[in-house]
Amino acid sequence: MVSSPHEAMHRIFQEHPGLFSRVSEVLGITISPPVSVTVMPTDLTENRPLERRVDTLLRLDTENDEPLLLAIEAQGKKDTDKPASWAYYLSYLYTKYRLPPLLLVVCQDRATAEWASRPVPIGPRQWPALTLLPLVAGPHNMPVITDVAEARKDLALTTLAAITHAADPDIGAILKTLSTALRDVPEVIADPLVELTAQGLGNRPAAQQWRNLVAVDLSFYKSFMAEEIRDEGRTEGRTEGRTEGIAQGILLLLAQAGVDVSDEARERITTCGDLDTLNRWLLRAPTARSAEDVFAEE
Repeated sequence: MVSSPHEAMHRIFQEHPGLFSRVSEVLGITISPPVSVTVMPTDLTENRPLERRVDTLLRLDTENDEPLLLAIEAQGKKDTDKPASWAYYLSYLYTKYRLPPLLLVVCQDRATAEWASRPVPIGPRQWPALTLLPLVAGPHNMPVITDVAEARKDLALTTLAAITHAADPDIGAILKTLSTALRDVPEVIADPLVELTAQGLGNRPAAQQWRNLVAVDLSFYKSFMAEEIRDEGRTEGRTEGRTEGIAQGILLLLAQAGVDVSDEARERITTCGDLDTLNRWLLRAPTARSAEDVFAEE
């Protein structure tokens, strides 16, 4: 099953095809900004029962350089089978399109990034016929962006950097910078970046930090996640109101019956957030001779 971080790490290049030219600068090579980009089919299957699919495949046409094919793979962990697959992708692409292919691997942890960065010679040790040399973006080389002005210069790069630093101890400051930078950005640009960030954080603790920031800093956006957060808030508010009302009803019935309610019992009733439990206590309250009778069998 494809994870949300996996999707976000390569889909962001589909949403912002020019992002790669900036990423390449960060990674220490120079690829001119494309003048046109074509999103190409990702199916690299041959006419035999063997299916291989690259995560994202782009054709980049630039003013100064020859066209190239950019294959982007999101890699969550070490996989000894991947280098063979990657070599297949590149050779297949070169055979089919006769354009130079380049492989970019995006990772979220340093160990996986370092593993993916190693050259893989293919062939006899004395004379490798091919050498696989991916370009790797990960927490070891992507910038930690905590300056809002810098973040606003390139929101797509800031988003990808935040995703690759999902496990960074400073992820809270990184995400706060991103949410602040997105405040005055048109929704058509901000919404996809909000969603990609949420996907990229997956089920890490930082995901809840991002949800909180979206709810506060970007509360005026109508993205799927923002609406989901607001719905949760409305549901929680309605539930909280109902539980408070039932708790007060229980205390009122006990008072009418002349039952003495200790501070401990009162706190137990007023802090209970479970509607089913409160309803059971409410049914017992009219006939209770003590607060303990309300809690019977609990």
